Amino acid sequence: MMKKSLALALFGLFLLAPLAASATPRGAAGAQKEVVVGAGETQDKIFSLGGHVVVDGEVREDVMVIGGSITVSGTVGQSVVGIGSRILVKSTAVIKEDLAALGGTLEKEAGCSIGGDTIYFQTRELGDKIFRDNGFFQGLFSLSLIPVIVIFKLIFIFLWFMAALLGASLFPKPLAYAAGEIRQHFWPVLGTGLVALMVFFTLLVFTVLLSFILIGIPIAMALVAAGFAIWLFGRLAVLYFLGMAILANNRGRAVSALSAMLMGLVVSSIAGFVPVLGFLFTLAMNAVGWGVALRTKFGSRENWFVKSAPKPGC
Repeated sequence: MMKKSLALALFGLFLLAPLAASATPRGAAGAQKEVVVGAGETQDKIFSLGGHVVVDGEVREDVMVIGGSITVSGTVGQSVVGIGSRILVKSTAVIKEDLAALGGTLEKEAGCSIGGDTIYFQTRELGDKIFRDNGFFQGLFSLSLIPVIVIFKLIFIFLWFMAALLGASLFPKPLAYAAGEIRQHFWPVLGTGLVALMVFFTLLVFTVLLSFILIGIPIAMALVAAGFAIWLFGRLAVLYFLGMAILANNRGRAVSALSAMLMGLVVSSIAGFVPVLGFLFTLAMNAVGWGVALRTKFGSRENWFVKSAPKPGC
C-alpha cells in the first residue's frame, strides 16, 4: 500500500512539480474551488489542483490534491495524498489505505483510523533547517530554487524527446544493436563506462590545465565534442533498452524504436525526480551509455575490445 501512495505522489510531482513545489492555498495555480463530499454522499475519486477538498461522506477510491487543502472527517476507501497541501484528518475519519503528505502540513486528531502507512516529508521545514537557519549555504540550494530546478529538468526532458525523435528516424538499427548489447553484456558495459568516464574527466582536467598555455584549448574542445557525441548516443541507447525492457511484455506486437525510446524517456524522467536515487540512476545511465557507445563503436556492430578473427586466406 505504501508503494502505491508513493507512486501516486511521484506521478503528481512528475506532471505538476513546478506548481506543487510552491503551491499554497492562496497562491496555487488554477482557479480556486471547493470540492465537498457531504455527509451521506458518495464519490468515486477526487483529484484537485489548488482546491480545498472536504470529505464528510465517502470517497470510494483515492483523494489526491496538489496545493490547497484536504479535510477528512468521513471515509476514504483507498489513499489520501497531498503535495504541498494542508491536511487535516479529524477524529471521525477512516482512511482504509495510506496517508501521504509531501510538503505542506499534516494534522491528525486522536481517534482517526489509518489502515495503511502514514508518509510525511516536511520538505519546506527540512530545507529551512539545512540550508537557511545555519547560514552555511545561505539559501543557495534552498527550497525556493526547486521550481527553477524542475523547470530545467522539464526543458531537458523536452530536448531528449526531440533527440529521441531524431535518433529513431536516423539511427534505429545502431541504437537497437547497442540496446541489445546492454541486455546481453550489462556488467562489462557498465564497467567499461565507469573506466571511460574516469579517464575522460582526468583528460579533461589535464587539458584545462594546458589551456593556460593555449595549447590545451583545441584539445579540450575536441575532447568535449567527442564526449558529447558518446554521451548522446549512449543515452539514446539506454532509453531504447529501458523502453524495450518494459514493452517486451506485449508479445506478438512489434515495438518501434521511437516507442521504445519514448517509454525509456518516461521511466528515466520519473526516476530523475526522486532525490538521491534519481542522481544514482542518472549516473548509472551515463556509465552504461558510455560503455555501450565505446564497445560497439556507436552501434556499428564491431567491438573495440574484442580482437576480430582473421579473414580466411590471410
